[in-house]
Amino acid sequence: MTATRTGTLADRQQAGAGLLQLALLATLGAAVDLGPVGWLAGATFAIGLQLLLAGAVRTAGADALGPADIVTLGRAVLVGGVTALVADGLWTGSPAVSVLVPLATVALALDAVDGQVARRTQTVSELGARFDMETDAFLILVLSAAVAADLGPWVLVIGGLRYAYVAAGWVLPWLTGSLPVRYSAKAIAAGQGIVLVVAVSGLLPLLVAALLVAVALTALVWSFAQSVLLLAHRAQAR
Repeated sequence: MTATRTGTLADRQQAGAGLLQLALLATLGAAVDLGPVGWLAGATFAIGLQLLLAGAVRTAGADALGPADIVTLGRAVLVGGVTALVADGLWTGSPAVSVLVPLATVALALDAVDGQVARRTQTVSELGARFDMETDAFLILVLSAAVAADLGPWVLVIGGLRYAYVAAGWVLPWLTGSLPVRYSAKAIAAGQGIVLVVAVSGLLPLLVAALLVAVALTALVWSFAQSVLLLAHRAQAR
């Protein structure tokens, strides 16, 4: 990766995303009176994103983010806004649902865009796939925290399961093996965000929302179990 005095294009792209994040937080501050906890959560997310993405770009030896990565970066900025709103709502007890729901919905909808952009521009990369996955995972974690405030801490399993799986891989290396593409797993993963947004919107009675989230969680546990069993059988065969 060629470095210049002004930095690489990837550095400038990330700096632009950082400015957009600040602008979004300022907009939320004016629109919903975002408090200090929300600002702190949003700023912490932005700093973490900058550091982790910069490290991943260096590891990949890339000079610039591709078109699909830019879409994911924009989605990550929206996730930063969602994080700020959820943190502020948990602190004050009155989440700004009227802003949180559309912001999260756009972030989820764009998940279907970056993959298409990568394929159409022939810029599919391991960096882009990992960036997309981590952005999805964190959004689900934040949304599960928002829903847990109403339905109970068991909802946090939806957001924490993937991170628990990664942590288990540190102890059991066979869990880090590659998995075949399963469209059922993709559909279940995508459904988690949709269900959580519906639940946090308050449009459904609490009992109905709880049942819907429970079904989503059951499907997610089943999907992870399928992956674990497949990797376990593969490890045993070896």
